[in-house]
Amino acid sequence: MSAAIKASHLSSTSLQMASPTRTVVVLGGSYGGSRAVQLLAEGLPQGWRILFVDRNSHKNHVYNFSRYAVLAGHEHKAFIPYTNFPSSSVSDIHSHSSHVRVQATITSIDNHRITLSPNLPGLQQSSLDFDYAIYALGSHLPSPIDLWGHQKGGIKSNLEPQEIPTYGGTKSEGILSLQERQKRVQAATSVLVVGGGALGIQFATDIAAVYPQKRVTLLHSRRRLLPKFDDAIHEEALQGLQELNVRVILGERLDLGSLQNTSATGGSPEPRVVRTLSGQVISADLLLLCTGQIPNTGLLRDMDPHTVATDTGLAHVLRTMQLCVPPLSFKAHEFQADDDNVLHWLKNFTFGIEGAIGQSELSPSSPSIAHDDTPSRTSSPRISYSPYSLSPISSTDTLVESDPCQKTLYPNIFVVGDAADAFDAIKAGHTAYYQAEVAARNILRLIRRDGKVAKDDLDLELEEYVPGPPAIKLSLGITKSVYEVNGVVGTKNDGVEDLNAAAMWAANGMRDVSEEDMFA
Repeated sequence: MSAAIKASHLSSTSLQMASPTRTVVVLGGSYGGSRAVQLLAEGLPQGWRILFVDRNSHKNHVYNFSRYAVLAGHEHKAFIPYTNFPSSSVSDIHSHSSHVRVQATITSIDNHRITLSPNLPGLQQSSLDFDYAIYALGSHLPSPIDLWGHQKGGIKSNLEPQEIPTYGGTKSEGILSLQERQKRVQAATSVLVVGGGALGIQFATDIAAVYPQKRVTLLHSRRRLLPKFDDAIHEEALQGLQELNVRVILGERLDLGSLQNTSATGGSPEPRVVRTLSGQVISADLLLLCTGQIPNTGLLRDMDPHTVATDTGLAHVLRTMQLCVPPLSFKAHEFQADDDNVLHWLKNFTFGIEGAIGQSELSPSSPSIAHDDTPSRTSSPRISYSPYSLSPISSTDTLVESDPCQKTLYPNIFVVGDAADAFDAIKAGHTAYYQAEVAARNILRLIRRDGKVAKDDLDLELEEYVPGPPAIKLSLGITKSVYEVNGVVGTKNDGVEDLNAAAMWAANGMRDVSEEDMFA
């Protein structure tokens, strides 16, 4: 452990109190984290608890943020209460022997320890040891829907009006932040949306549908929209944009330098003028940069830089969703290790628990394979429906090539969702959901292995995640949408203003909610 880490531990309140309770921490409460918590709560044996950490007071249904940032009256529906877990303050975590949720910011993670900071200023940090962790912190969202404002230090467009109100993770603050965005959209005469991914298309079509008198332009650097999906998705999305009179410019990049040389000053009624790298001129009152998401893997990089890819910022994982170090970096660890580090790594190889185990969790000899749309054969027989898919989960398995990275220095840490370099899986809520299922079930298997309660060898096998075929449902204005599921592309015209928010509330344990209930 580095001197800096030791110092931070000494300055924080240590919660290493003697207790028979062992802990699985789930970091992040979005689509993947929430699903992991559900499965772990159902399967953990006596003597184990879940510590569920999220910096938000409510689950943020981010897929609806773009709609609610344009259309007023539904913004409260994007923040769903966590109803199944009692909450705790950071300082009182040690007093809970059963499952508990804490609203806090994670400031560091080590092999078996996290440090938490309360969202309220002036309160002391606390550290907590854990046995297993699921890292489901996703990515930093593009600025138009990033309530936390992670891009304050990046390039700022002077086309954007006043600052969005400070957000501290509460529902009331989130509502105000979305309402402020609504005002900005309403006040603009013309809007430039940069980025032709799902977010950019949804913003452009929603603004054009709600405010048909506004001039809306979508600028995309590629010549094809949504290239990871079927060609028909591009064609339907382009047609939907054109039907709403959105000007679409493909194959052009915004010249960021032109943002600093606009033809109008703040408060001027004249439109601002920017240009593309090829010199094409675009006028706009409001700029929405919907380009890319930044993986939220800084904590893993601080723990061990070798676990995060330098080019993408994504965390390396095995197909079991365990955090790993690629082979070359793994060897570098071995050669650079001093005596203390050797002991450190050896402890990791044995899971940090006493005694030898019969079959190494680092390289399961015959892993079962779980697709992101397919239950593993080792799972209990069931017909499963995901709130993020349009159809029942298939029961067909497919053999795939094994991952070249076959061992890990961090067998107790799992990474799921947008933070994981998960074998070309698309970054979406439903993939995080299925990856979290694999991670949670593998933790339960490892706990059974540790307790030697497995019924047979199949119970010892770790599942392997395999991405399913690309799937998406994309709104094109208020009522129209296009989808791709299992290779089938189609359109629907049954959309509603709030994007059927009640379905997501039901998936999170609040069924048959009324309009009034969703203000909770």
